Amino acid sequence: MRAVTNWFGGLAWTGQTVAFFVLAVVVVLAAVMLLQFRKVMYMASSIGLVFLGMAGMYVLLGADFLAFAQILIYAGAITILMLFAIMLTRHDEVEEEERAGLRQWLAGLGAVALGAAMLWAIRTTTWPAAPAQPPWPARNSVTALAETLFTSYVVPFELVSVLLTVALVGAVILARKGD
Repeated sequence: MRAVTNWFGGLAWTGQTVAFFVLAVVVVLAAVMLLQFRKVMYMASSIGLVFLGMAGMYVLLGADFLAFAQILIYAGAITILMLFAIMLTRHDEVEEEERAGLRQWLAGLGAVALGAAMLWAIRTTTWPAAPAQPPWPARNSVTALAETLFTSYVVPFELVSVLLTVALVGAVILARKGD
């Protein structure tokens, strides 16, 4: 048991810690399934599972509004929008079979090396102590989120809105080229 405690840095195994690890495994497995599936409907379902797992992470962080927005906007609207787009477009069911070539083996080896490097970096970093109080109170997270968003992060917020507008205009231009 001591080796497990040392490996996880002396984490106290509370319900919140167990819930975090369960949600993390669900999110990572759903993301891997998203990359492994060949049928687009299965991909859309697995990305919906990723969105739901992230909403659970937001609940654990005490950001109830973000969790609700994640479920409502991403897990609900975006996933349904992707499913409708898949159903309304023509896509061929015929797919060519891929063999595991050198490129895929190198990609897998690179992914394992990246994971090992990240694990090493996380384990060797001295992390600062947690603050005595959370950045915002969990009972009123909407007000604190709005204050933080519109004071400290106003420039990134505006850049994201410009990026989304450019993406929308690009989508319209691409859709018109098809006609």
